[in-house]
Amino acid sequence: MLLEREAELARVAEALRDAAAGDSALLLLTGPLGTGRTALLHQLPMLAEGEKVRVLRANAAPMEQDFDLGVVRQLFDSLLTGAPEELRGQRIETDADLCRTVFSDDAPPLDDNGAVTIPEEALYGLRSVLATAGAERPLLILVDDLQWVDTPSLRWLAFLVKRLHGLRAVVVCALRDGYRRPGDPLLREIVEAARRVLRPAPLSLGATKEVILEQFGVPGDEEFARACHESSAGNPLFLKSVLADLAVRGHRPTAEHAETARSLRPAQLRERLASSLRAQPRPPRDLAAAIAVLGAQAGPDLLGRLAGLDRIGFLAALRDLHQLGLVASEQEPRFLHRVVRDAVESSMTVAERERLHDAAAALMYHNGRPAEIVAAQLLAVTSSDHPWAVEVLRAAADTALRRGAPRTAARYLRRALLDGSLTGEGRARLLIDLATAERGFDPAACERHISQAIPLLTTPRLRAAAALRISPTIVGLGPPSVIDLLHQVAEDLGPAASLEGTARDVALRLEARLRHAGHEDPAELATSVERLSALGEESPLITSAERELTAVLLNAAVLTARWPAAEVSRLANRILEREPATSDQVHTPLPLVVIGLVAADSVRGISSWLAMEQQTRRQGGTVVDALVNVQQAMVLSARGRAAQAREYAERAVRLAEVHWQETGIVATLALTRVALDLQDSALIERILDGPGRRRSSSLALTAALQFVKAAQDAEQGRWSSSLETLLACGRQLEASGWRNPVLFSWRPWAADLHRRVGDPCAAGALADEELLRATEWGAPVALGRALRVKARLSDGDQGVRLLHESVDVLRASANELELARTLLQLGKRLRPGGGEAAAVLREAAALASACGVPRLVERIRAADGSGAAAAAPEATLTRTERTVTSLVGRGLTNQEVAAELGVSSRAIEKHLTSSYRKLGVSGRRELIEMLPRMHS
Repeated sequence: MLLEREAELARVAEALRDAAAGDSALLLLTGPLGTGRTALLHQLPMLAEGEKVRVLRANAAPMEQDFDLGVVRQLFDSLLTGAPEELRGQRIETDADLCRTVFSDDAPPLDDNGAVTIPEEALYGLRSVLATAGAERPLLILVDDLQWVDTPSLRWLAFLVKRLHGLRAVVVCALRDGYRRPGDPLLREIVEAARRVLRPAPLSLGATKEVILEQFGVPGDEEFARACHESSAGNPLFLKSVLADLAVRGHRPTAEHAETARSLRPAQLRERLASSLRAQPRPPRDLAAAIAVLGAQAGPDLLGRLAGLDRIGFLAALRDLHQLGLVASEQEPRFLHRVVRDAVESSMTVAERERLHDAAAALMYHNGRPAEIVAAQLLAVTSSDHPWAVEVLRAAADTALRRGAPRTAARYLRRALLDGSLTGEGRARLLIDLATAERGFDPAACERHISQAIPLLTTPRLRAAAALRISPTIVGLGPPSVIDLLHQVAEDLGPAASLEGTARDVALRLEARLRHAGHEDPAELATSVERLSALGEESPLITSAERELTAVLLNAAVLTARWPAAEVSRLANRILEREPATSDQVHTPLPLVVIGLVAADSVRGISSWLAMEQQTRRQGGTVVDALVNVQQAMVLSARGRAAQAREYAERAVRLAEVHWQETGIVATLALTRVALDLQDSALIERILDGPGRRRSSSLALTAALQFVKAAQDAEQGRWSSSLETLLACGRQLEASGWRNPVLFSWRPWAADLHRRVGDPCAAGALADEELLRATEWGAPVALGRALRVKARLSDGDQGVRLLHESVDVLRASANELELARTLLQLGKRLRPGGGEAAAVLREAAALASACGVPRLVERIRAADGSGAAAAAPEATLTRTERTVTSLVGRGLTNQEVAAELGVSSRAIEKHLTSSYRKLGVSGRRELIEMLPRMHS
């Protein structure tokens, strides 16, 4: 299918009419690679259909340039093919020598230099044959790829085009732009003899759409068509190559594949371009290589210097590349398409590429370019002799880390390690820098490189400081190899009491790591609590090392519930007041402070600290991102905001999938808490089928999964099995010294199951013990929950009194979900249909909706037959809330909605939370499912 070439066809048709009247002409068909010259040339014989025109055609090829007179023979073979023998004899008898030169199988005569020579009379003789043929009917002589024509044929064509008068012929030669060769004077003669130069224009957007329709059989989406048109710049070859590649990959011409169309780099097109480039002289090839290495941003000066060209040579080479169709314009050294760079690189040898990148690095360095720009060139070189290379790579890695690109930093540092001159402490420092970059996304590699660095360090302090670069495991046991390493360097360094300054800080950090390694051992927990008590009421928190140690000791007091919640909260908040809110704290034991505040039911003040931490978070660290999301999920769960917590927890689980041992355990803990709060059986089943099948020695994960299994059994009516699981879990927790009634609230649940299976005495005993533990711990959420459990086992006024007391206590708690549960129980105990009961249930429904727990909302509505409790959640959405929910329904993320509306992500979260509460849904997934019903 030939599109938008009507003007060129009309010019040739007009020339044929003039030739029939005796006015012969040469037309030159030009353009860069891929503009459709050959396709247009193949279409021209159709103009002669129905007319008395004889067509002569020849196709030149680069592999046939040594076939002397090959093109001439093609033309005259097509002239004589099919002609009667006597007519053929008449046409060639005019010059017997010419017949032998052109048509015989003998080699043509050579001159003293070995070049083919054609006598002038032979040139005239060939013209005479054409004149004889043209006398019968006009001739249309077509020569494709004039740039590849062999030199003897080119000499004859140059002779012919200056002597067309009287031949009744139209000669159309296709010549690719930008081609240069030793026979240029002959080419120039032919070009200068042309009456018209035909240059096919790039395809329009409309023509692009027609090509898409032909390729796929269906019209393309507007966005897809525009992407194809812009990326190909209207070049038919580029366009068809991209479309063919898309079709092979099974893509359809839809908007979702628009970006794929822009980024595709078809292999066949790459090879075609590379072949074209190899045929060019040195200057344009060198400039193309320089652009591929440096990019257009480098500017003419640096590109010219790398290519070895002066200003004039640079402009000439750039003009050649533009004529070849490889760059956008003669003024801008920018490749037309991404595949051009691939073609340029594939046309170079490995040695050429390395030499260019090495030279580019030196050029950038000596011109004062930023370290990352120089380092990008060094990455492409296996080895470099530049004495400054390692320092540049380290500086680039530091810059990459500061801008939040640890993977890029690691690439720079791995390349620096290839420098064979690095030994001893110099190599150790590089390994430590690499481990620091890797700990955010590849903890195993971090540990490996630290282990390699430590033997190269000369002092105990340096070895201990290096070991601390390995991030601790917040929940669960760390790898034995890491614990052994920490013991080794701690023993070499000595106790903190005997050290000063930096060495003392390092010793305190090591103590923190080693104490936390024993957080599942009741004896280790007991000694940690004693160590915390020995620090006094005002524990020293001046240095970050002191804060890390205090956080670990405080965690022991939280797990064992040996300190009251108020004291835990006070000390934890003191730590946060002195600790900068940055994402780097996830590589220390400081996240344990968040667990302590959750257990103390003191999370109201931590939200702003976590928000600041998230703002300073650097992108690209999978481990970091997972732990930051876990912290957000834990705090939201502690506030009862289960729907919001679920989004953070599920994101954390996805991020932690790659590094399960380091972050998967704590992410799963957050998700199990959400599943239990929501009473979401589907989520519970997903946890048991996914993380629940993984092997882990973590006590926390084991307990959490037992809770989830017990929930599943209870949901399915297997109360005895559920109770047995909970009791076994409780025994394991008690044996390990984990007694905190907020973090491990198994007794209230077990007491209720005892009641269900008909064992009120056991239920009462567990309820009394839970109340005692909760009272000792002192967190409102634990005490309020324990009172609610006691009330459930108490009849009449005693139960109502306990529920009122539970409500009063829980109003001081951050956990609104627990308050909603107690209000539900109180509303059911009060006089049905009474004003107080209705008010209590209405408040319970509002709280449950705000928390995003639809099952609890349904239970509350069922408890109030009047429907009063259901009124609050059905409040009408505001105009802004309708806009936000509509955009969410279209699949946009919070960040994308914020960008669309020009507001902050925090504002979007607030609107969504309000919408969840009003609609009585638990989160984004249920909201999206509800939207079609709302719209209908």
